[in-house]
Parts: sequence; structure tokens; C-alpha cells
Amino acid sequence: MSEKQILEIRHYSKAYSEDKKAVDDVSLSVMSGDIYGFIGHNGAGKSTTIRAVVGVLDFTDGEIFIDGHSVRKEPMACKRVTAYIPDNPDLYENLTGIQYLNFVADIFGISAAQREQSIKKYADLFEITGDLGDLISAYSHGMKQKLAIISALIHDPRLLVLDEPFVGLDPKATFTLKEIMRDMCSRGTAIFFSTHVLDVAEKLCNKVAIIKHGRIIASGTMEELTEGHSLEETFLEADNDE
Repeated sequence: MSEKQILEIRHYSKAYSEDKKAVDDVSLSVMSGDIYGFIGHNGAGKSTTIRAVVGVLDFTDGEIFIDGHSVRKEPMACKRVTAYIPDNPDLYENLTGIQYLNFVADIFGISAAQREQSIKKYADLFEITGDLGDLISAYSHGMKQKLAIISALIHDPRLLVLDEPFVGLDPKATFTLKEIMRDMCSRGTAIFFSTHVLDVAEKLCNKVAIIKHGRIIASGTMEELTEGHSLEETFLEADNDE
């Protein structure tokens, strides 16, 4: 399968005040089949960048393209091929789990047969099939996270964007999500995600970017960046060099 550029961030900047840039001139590229880790301290600019990628946060400086479409000029074309899992899912708690999944499937125009197959597959994997008839308001944080993940997967996105996806998941669900991510990438999906869990990123990602004070201070393939060291050592060294 030939690689194709799915996500391109080109000289993206975001300022919340005149004298302070939350993100400063960030450029990176995520290809089909990539699991691209985006790491940095709290407040480094990870979530700001991710929210701009998925169209939640407006921006004026730079450009972001998804599958060749401009996020700013062609937002609907970008959203059709993108799935986003935020760090704290905000779900419609007055719906049941299955009602919410069908609502998302309706938005993306998923056929009855395809949604039934996808929902069964992922609900079984995350072991919440028996809870789909319950109101989301009764779900634990971990169950809400699982439901958000399933809702992001049912339209088979070309780009999967995740912000701290492993927070709140139990060890088995964490393992399941990592296996799903690997499987999706083997089929050409591009994945871009932030995480604080560096050992997970080291084992899962083929590419990584380190962001500090809104600027990329290191990026490349995992092998190029670590050069035989652990990702944690590489991160601390890059952080100290700055």
C-alpha cells in the first residue's frame, strides 16, 4: 500500500493574546499508516493544535489540510474523513449508549448493516455490549470513554485524532485500543494523538513530535529521534537542551 499524506499542518500558529502564542509555527505531516505521537508538558500546545486540526478551534495563521482539503475552507470535507476523541468526552447523557451510536452513525450516513456490524464488533471488544441500553448518565468515566471511542470508529475514518486517549481506561481497554490502532494503520488509516505516557508512545508510534512552549523542538521517526535511547531519555534531553 503506497503512503499518502493524510494530515498536513503547515506553519500553524495560535495566539490567545497579542504577546503570547499558545502555538508558534508548527509544521508536521502524518501519512497513511502512521501512528504519530505528539508529546509535551501540560500547556505546551498539544490540545490547542489538536482542536485546530479537528475544526473545534478557529485559527488565522498557517494552514491545515486533511486528505487534501483545507480545514478552514472545506470543513465538511475534512470532518467526513476524520474522527476525534477528546481527553474528556462530552456525550449526550439523556440518550442511551445505542441511541448515541445510532445518532453518530446517522450523521455520517452509515448503512444499517454496516453500523450494526461495527457497533457489535467494538462494543464486544470493549465489553460494554450489555450496557448499551442504559442511559449514558449512568455510565462511569471509563465507560463514557469507551463509548466515545466506538462512536469515533464506526464510520471507518481516514484520520483518527486522539487527545490523551488512554486516560480513564482500564488496562484491558488500553490494550484493546492499542490493538485497534495498529489494525487501523495496517489498513491505511493515519493516527495523530497526544499522550503523557511515553512508554506507550515508544511502543506504539512510528513517528513522534515533541512540542515545548508552542514550538516543535524535535520530530521524526522513532528510530531517528531516540537513536538507541528510550523515548523518555530523548524527551528529557530535548527538554533540557531548550
